[in-house]
Parts: sequence; C-alpha cells; structure tokens
Amino acid sequence: MKIVETITNVFRIPDLRRRILFTLSMLAVYRIGGHIPTPGVDTEQLQELFDQAAGTALGFMDLFSGGQLSQLTIFALGIMPYITASIILQLLTIVIPTLEKLQKEGELGRRKITQWTRYLTIALAIVQSSAIASMLQAQGLSEPGFSFVLMTILTLTTGTAFIMWLGEQITERGIGNGMSLIIFAGIVVGLPGAIQNLYDNVFVTRQWSMLQLVMILAFMVGVVAFIVLVERGERRIPVQYARRVVGRKMMGGQQTHLPLKVNSGGVIPVIFASSMLAFPQTLALMFPNSELLQNILAPITYGEPLYEALYVFLIVFFCFFYVSIIFNPTEVADNMRKYGGFVPGIRSGKPTAEHINQILTRITMVGGLYLAIISVIPDFMIAGVRIHHLPLIGDWADQVVPRWFLEGLNINFFFGGTALLIVVGVAMDTVNQIEAQLVMRHYEGFTPKTGRIRGRRSFA
Repeated sequence: MKIVETITNVFRIPDLRRRILFTLSMLAVYRIGGHIPTPGVDTEQLQELFDQAAGTALGFMDLFSGGQLSQLTIFALGIMPYITASIILQLLTIVIPTLEKLQKEGELGRRKITQWTRYLTIALAIVQSSAIASMLQAQGLSEPGFSFVLMTILTLTTGTAFIMWLGEQITERGIGNGMSLIIFAGIVVGLPGAIQNLYDNVFVTRQWSMLQLVMILAFMVGVVAFIVLVERGERRIPVQYARRVVGRKMMGGQQTHLPLKVNSGGVIPVIFASSMLAFPQTLALMFPNSELLQNILAPITYGEPLYEALYVFLIVFFCFFYVSIIFNPTEVADNMRKYGGFVPGIRSGKPTAEHINQILTRITMVGGLYLAIISVIPDFMIAGVRIHHLPLIGDWADQVVPRWFLEGLNINFFFGGTALLIVVGVAMDTVNQIEAQLVMRHYEGFTPKTGRIRGRRSFA
C-alpha cells in the first residue's frame, strides 16, 4: 500500500527519523510530567469540582492542559500562559513603535521579542498559579498556610517554564510546531476516554439509542470533512510576468498565481480568543468571595449569549489581526512590480495592493466565520444558547423557545469544535512538513496524485 510505503520512507531518512523520534520523546516527557501531582492537594475533591465545571471556561482550560489542571499536576497550567503572553506582545506591537521596529528587524528582532515573551509567560504563570492556590484554599481542597501557596506558585511556574522549553526544542530540533503539538497531545490524550464515554452511553447506561450514536458519528465525520475542505481551500489570483532581456537571455513571460488561503491563521485565532475569554475565569478564581466581581462576570460565563457573541467577535478579530501581521498586500504588490509581474486588468503598484487587500478581506471574513461556526458547535450541543437570560426577551424566550435550544442537548461533543479544529489543523500541518521533507529528498509524499516526485523505493 502507498501509505505503508510512504511511512517506511519516512524512517529511511536519517535526519527525518531523528526529528520524529526526538519529537515523540519530548511529548513522552510532557505526558510523564502529567502524572506528577503538586504536593498538598486533595485531588479527589478537586476532580469532583472540575466534573461540576465541565463545559465552563474552567473545563476548557482543563481541556487544553490534557486534564492536568483537574489533577493539579506540575504541568497543570500547560501552555496557556505562553499563548496569552504571545497575544499581549503581538497586540502591543500595534501601539508601541519599539516593538514594531523590532518585529521588522528580522531574526535579531524576533529573538528579542521571544525573550520578552518568555519573561511575560513566567509573570503570568505566577499570577495564575497564585490564583489557583487561593481558590484551592478557599474551597478547602488544600493545606492551609502561606507555605502551600509558595510551593504551588513555584511548582506550577517551573512546570510552565519547562513546557515552554519543550515546545521550543520540538520546533528547533523536531518536526512541526512545538507549542501546537503540545496542545495537540493534551487534547488527543482524552480520546480513549471520549470513546469509552460513547460506549457507556449507548451500551451500558443506554442513555442514547443506536440511531443517536450513528447520527453523532455521522456529524463528526461531516465536521472533519468540512474542516479539511476549508483548510485546503485557497483563492488564486492570476499573475503575469512580462518578458524582459537580461544580458543575452529572455527572462519572464510566465503565468502563475498568488495563492491566498481561506483560513490563513489556522487555529491561532481560536486559541487566542479562547485565551482571552479564559482571563475572566482567572479573575474569578483569584477573588472567589467577591460577590460584586462574580455578578459582573456572570454574563460572560460559558453558554451565555454575551460569551458566545464575544467568542465569535474575538475569533473574527484575531483572524484579521493575524493575517495583517503575516501578509502585507503593499509589500507583495511592490515585489511583483519589481520583478515585472502584474495582475491582468489591474495596474501595478497601489491598485494591485488594493485589489489584493479587497480579496484578502473577503476570504478572511469567510475564514473567521468558518472558525466561529466550528468553535460554537460544542457550546450549543452542551449548554445551548441561554437567550432566556437576556433582559428584554428572556420571559418570552423561556415560554416559546424549546428547552433543548436554551439548555443544550447535554452531549459532550469532544470530537468537534475547538478540540477537533486544533487536532485536524495541527495534524495536517505536521503531515505537510513531513511530506515536504520527503519530496525534498526525492521521495513520494502522502499525496502522490498532486504531482509529487516519485522517488526511490529503497536504498542500495
């Protein structure tokens, strides 16, 4: 079979084999750390607390940590402080000229920003770990006293720093993006439990019928197919290069295209939006006895209309924000003009930049709405849309709108939404990087029908 032959070729290449094994070993270290608990915590009562918080922002944070937050292991904070620090610094590049200048300085500037991201990650980890320690003491789930708070801050902050180091090592010496793969590993580790949950609901407790199981599985497959279709979708802008004479050679005269992906940001906008909405949950943990703060944060809790609206808005916002960082239409248009390229029917220079920007804006909006729809699916299936909590139409909605719409279907759609989007996106990106390594060494990739080079079958 082609897939077996391709996998065999992957391990025949020494450098690629070394990178894959290094990545797997680093992920194994990450999983081992997920079984080392933080001292002084009643893990059984803590697990009960998180079972009650399933489907909330607290449960979402536990999902990203691979269930380690509910067990309060040394890696309980996961990679979320690093993601939040990256968001803050990228937002600050817009308003602080020094950061903007560093971002344009190439590799040196990138290293400087990365170093500041590390410092900010440690600071955020200290804040979040102190909030967790305060919450545990307020709930009576830990040993009282300042020594426990100090131990928790030291343990969780060190764990976050170590995870950050693991991710950077995977990116530099392994295959794929290290931070994304750590999130990927944290989500996939719950796959056996999700399958067991489906089995229990159908064959043990019989809460679901076989028809419901088939419908859920069909819906999962449909969502996966939809994600793969959109992730591979792109808008191709035709580009023509004029002929020119360089020395005694005729250069140019080629017809090509400029590909613009429908979802250029990948899973990053969803992760950024989720991190921003998890911040109020951190405030609630820091001040559990403040009724005023709890009342203020109540409208933006999981399942509330304002929460869902903010979630959709932040996803679309970060789509445009991230695309504006990685793609500059003016720079692309200038490079095209420099090498004699032009879009047929469009003048070179500013009109070309405006044309590209107009197309990019449209497909980015489509990509943002696609991410929002995929991400809101599990929210609706678990908690519904609680429009009966709204001030003006609440009473009317409570009487007219069906309960399943208001309170959800109570189906933990583990394979959908944010989790599925991250899993599929990271898997596709990693496979593409492995395929690029194969094609570079004249081996056939995972998609031979797309014109890849057919390589050698074995070494001599």
